Amino acid sequence: MRIAVLKDTAERERRVALTPDAVKRLTGGGAGGGHAVVVERGAGANAYFADALYEAAGAELAPDAASAAAGADLVARVQRPTPDQVALLPEGAALVAMLQPPPGVAWADDASVRALAERGVTAFALERVPRITRAQSMDVLSSQATVAGYKGVLLGAAHCARLMPMLTTAAGSIPPAKALVIGAGVAGLQAIATARRLGAQVSAFDVRAAAREQVQSLGATFVAAELVSAGAEAAGGYAREQTAEERAAVAEALAQHATGMDLIVCTAAVPGRPAPRILDEATVRAMRPGAVVVDLAAETGGNCAATRPGETVDVGGVVVLGPLNVPSTLPYHASMMLGRNVLTFAQHVAREGALHVDLADEITGAMAVTHGGQVRA
Repeated sequence: MRIAVLKDTAERERRVALTPDAVKRLTGGGAGGGHAVVVERGAGANAYFADALYEAAGAELAPDAASAAAGADLVARVQRPTPDQVALLPEGAALVAMLQPPPGVAWADDASVRALAERGVTAFALERVPRITRAQSMDVLSSQATVAGYKGVLLGAAHCARLMPMLTTAAGSIPPAKALVIGAGVAGLQAIATARRLGAQVSAFDVRAAAREQVQSLGATFVAAELVSAGAEAAGGYAREQTAEERAAVAEALAQHATGMDLIVCTAAVPGRPAPRILDEATVRAMRPGAVVVDLAAETGGNCAATRPGETVDVGGVVVLGPLNVPSTLPYHASMMLGRNVLTFAQHVAREGALHVDLADEITGAMAVTHGGQVRA
């Protein structure tokens, strides 16, 4: 199988879809190897993976995207291609990338997805990896959420007017900062662990019943437990979209707790839908000056009403951050994790050295959003 790795040119994107260690596994003679890998020059430069490392791993270097993609059976990218970039893909080839359309846009209505179908490309969306045991190593949402949860706390600590840990100094004692994490999925749990390591006093909330034990296992306090619902969890372990009444109850309960916080990290998300609005602006204004809200859900609208995607705003002395593509700000390790996800997927769809698309397979079928000239999603 011939695999092409293209350089991502999207704004703020610094990751690469396959790193040299993953390429070595694909080109090597061991199990899952024996493939030809072509890498566009500079594809890994922004993540600090030099072209020479790819050559040493057995890859061929191509001068541009068109040359790299020519003759490829499988093309790997990080972000969705634009319609113009789709034209560079060989007809009948396969593409693996993060392809989720913007919130509120159906797959069939998305211009890039339609262009892929018209090109005859079989497009696999990494976001649609099913949450089953044998697909765990392909789960890009979990791997990148780990990075985002960690970095989100560091962003908050850097902007907070207060130190995170309790300190006893010659100038007196400093109490620990209080941090609240909203949403206890992968990003939220990593945020809890990071805030705890920094010395903050941490509390957290999630609507899913299973999250309570996970939060407490990390040493954080679970708040508003009366709002947890056994029916709040959808297929795959994600939270389902709440009703208006449920959202209002959560917002009211968290508003009372949030006002005493020095740092709030928002991570609540519903796949394929706008982020649930949990913190209203009145709650933010009631927080003490110098506090920080980091909204990791900014890309899908944000959990906080004061969030402005891609901006840092001051709301009555409270700093509200709406960072975008947070995993890409730690491109080296984010790419390492992403590359292992893509590596495992590539090995999964390879049979006897060739690309094998089996839509009856529970992993392959779930991830395929275009095939045979049609949008399947």
